[in-house]
Amino acid sequence: MTDASQKFRPEPPSAGAHAMRPRDAATLILLRRDGPRHRVLMGKRHDGHKFMPGKFVFPGGRMDPADSRVVPATTLDPAVEAKLLARMRGGPSPARARGLGMAALRETFEEAGLVVGTVTATAARSKAPGWREFLHTGIHPTLHHLRFIARAITPPGRSRRFDTRFFVADADHVMGDLHDLSGASDELLELHWLTFDEARARNLPGITSVVLSELERRLDLADGMNPALPVPFYYMRGNAFVRDEI
Repeated sequence: MTDASQKFRPEPPSAGAHAMRPRDAATLILLRRDGPRHRVLMGKRHDGHKFMPGKFVFPGGRMDPADSRVVPATTLDPAVEAKLLARMRGGPSPARARGLGMAALRETFEEAGLVVGTVTATAARSKAPGWREFLHTGIHPTLHHLRFIARAITPPGRSRRFDTRFFVADADHVMGDLHDLSGASDELLELHWLTFDEARARNLPGITSVVLSELERRLDLADGMNPALPVPFYYMRGNAFVRDEI
């Protein structure tokens, strides 16, 4: 267990709190390696949000049905797909695993205005609003470069619950200017490329600190981005915070 996960202790749910079913969600950590220190893209959630108000987070959100229907230019690494399918709640399927990766790309486009993908000879189309705008850029989404580094389920008793998969992608896969965030929505404020120390100085959710430490640990390994490495899985069992591995 990493030091950050040892320190992180979510509040246990109140007695009798309703444990709503967690919804599939995905987050994308865009990683820049073009300077003396690694940087990641983060933004601040509105203070008025019911879920994690005022917290700095990576772009991400819940998976939509269209995320499993839009066909990417490249698919998930087989090891990444296998780990996404492992212990998947409900009906596990390759389409649903692919949809999680696609959700991370779509949310990054919606919240940060950054498009991850490639130009292809055949244009892709979708009637779903989020994907219609993404594909209108002329870029086809790609998944082969995504690395699955953590999974976390929001503890019971919260206003929202998500079963979130955290992906990492090198910022080299972004098409366009990394500094041009003009296409971002107002869902995330104060979008910045932050070093790990700068990120930790922000108001982070506990699980975000844990995942940031997990990424930092991986980057210290020679094969840290190996898709076959174990993926930590964080959740509550009773009143205990558990770190499992997939």
